[in-house]
Amino acid sequence: MPSFDEVLKEAGEFGRFQKRVFFLLSQTGITFSSLFASVVFLGRAPGNFWCRIPGAAELSERCGWTLEEERNFTVLPLQLGNESVSGECERLDVTWDASASCSSPLGRGGNGSAGRRPLAPCRGHWVYEQPRSSIVSEYDLVCGNAWMLDLSQAILNLGFLAGAFILGYAADRYGRILIYLLSCLGVGICGIIVAFSPNFTVFLIFRFLQGMFGKGTWMTCYVIVTEIVGSDQRMVGIVIQIFFTLGIIILPGIAYLIPTWQGIQLAISLPNFLFLLYYWVVPESPRWLLTRKKGEKALKIMRRIAKHNGKFLSPHYSEITISNEEVSNPSFLDLVRTPQMRRNTLILMYAWFTSALIYQGLVMRLGIIGGNLYLDFFISGAVELPSAFLIIVTMDRIGRRLPFAMGNIVASVACLITAFLPEDIPWLKTTVATLGRLSITIAFEVVYLVNSELYPTTLRNFGVSLCSSLCDLGGIIAPFLLFRLAAIWLELPLVIFSILAAVCGLLVLLLPETKGISLPETVEDVEQLPSHFGKCGKKRKHRDTNSYI
Repeated sequence: MPSFDEVLKEAGEFGRFQKRVFFLLSQTGITFSSLFASVVFLGRAPGNFWCRIPGAAELSERCGWTLEEERNFTVLPLQLGNESVSGECERLDVTWDASASCSSPLGRGGNGSAGRRPLAPCRGHWVYEQPRSSIVSEYDLVCGNAWMLDLSQAILNLGFLAGAFILGYAADRYGRILIYLLSCLGVGICGIIVAFSPNFTVFLIFRFLQGMFGKGTWMTCYVIVTEIVGSDQRMVGIVIQIFFTLGIIILPGIAYLIPTWQGIQLAISLPNFLFLLYYWVVPESPRWLLTRKKGEKALKIMRRIAKHNGKFLSPHYSEITISNEEVSNPSFLDLVRTPQMRRNTLILMYAWFTSALIYQGLVMRLGIIGGNLYLDFFISGAVELPSAFLIIVTMDRIGRRLPFAMGNIVASVACLITAFLPEDIPWLKTTVATLGRLSITIAFEVVYLVNSELYPTTLRNFGVSLCSSLCDLGGIIAPFLLFRLAAIWLELPLVIFSILAAVCGLLVLLLPETKGISLPETVEDVEQLPSHFGKCGKKRKHRDTNSYI
């Protein structure tokens, strides 16, 4: 009775069939990354705006004022009497009614005469002079409501976190492809509702749900791809990240061509309906079928894979075995019982948190620093492309640990230098910031691979799911940290990013090196992994390839 790995090797570990499935499912990375970074364009600053005095709209219509004339009656007297007030978040404490004069409305309606006039906070009466379609102008997310923009991105990441646990569990219980297709349907439907939300509350509810289903699409497509390839194809997990980067590159083009935030939202949501066609071309994971005691279905799929790959499976195969089974109901304690496992778990949790927070912070920072947002965003995305190729070229030559550490250290130095570079040399500031973006992308992509290589088969799925959940926690914190600290000093977030990345770069040097070493199958194997430079680990016979996220 052959094992799954033996049958997969005979059917082809990365043949024509797997390459087709890989290419189709990788498209999910484009839509997921567009959703991930969409707040930069959905929440663009609205340009100049000011607060309208209650009753001003009716008076303006009666008097035939232009918008500029209304502003002159509203904001100029405010600024003359209160030089430090811009008129954006405060207004004169007056109310205009039908008795107000068209030529001098403040003469009769003001609560004060010359000099400093009493002020009142603006509450929902903003006028946007050159309205740039965004959720900021749509739902008045300015002044005291500005934190709600941070909340919209935090809610999306909270959805990612919920999706990792809820849909991750569902994919293990009900099947990879079923949850993938349902998630694609959910992303599309929720995306449409978000685009036409009548109020901000509805917007937040369905943005959370879109985030949850979005994480389901990305997570399950990653799992399917890694479960149908052989043990020598671990780098597939890195290559699939290229499609995530392609989404980042494409997004500014979509935003440039589509003038409204609703249009952008629909453009990144509707393609998910096309993925429903995969029902007819992407099979269920045969490895999952085996864990659910559905060997006949798994064997049928393996014969289909072999046929497309130009291979032939022995007709005598009637059943496939799987070498290892997951521990039932693993807990966090299983990850910290032994010294090496405990160290690996805590460092990886911090690495996931830091990589996500810094990466997302640098992406969203492009929306607040000025300049050509579309071009800057495109360039910052394009520089991520070399990261996957650098990882592929270097990791099997110099190992995992050094690129992991250097990615964080270089990102730390780049963020710190960028923070203190003068504004009058923008090209240098942009260049150094771009280097930081490239470096943290490398660190972010390496943690995907390293995390799966540092847990035994019996705990791998649970361990990676738990550690990677800190990624979503970092994403929840990132918008609040970026926008609130930037209000104090624009470059303060970069200083915080620098400190976090430096600590991470030092900590990952304490992780074992896994270059050239088979995946650990037991906790004892993990405890025997090399912990220092220069040591060679025991190369065990590889029996399991179940290293997925």
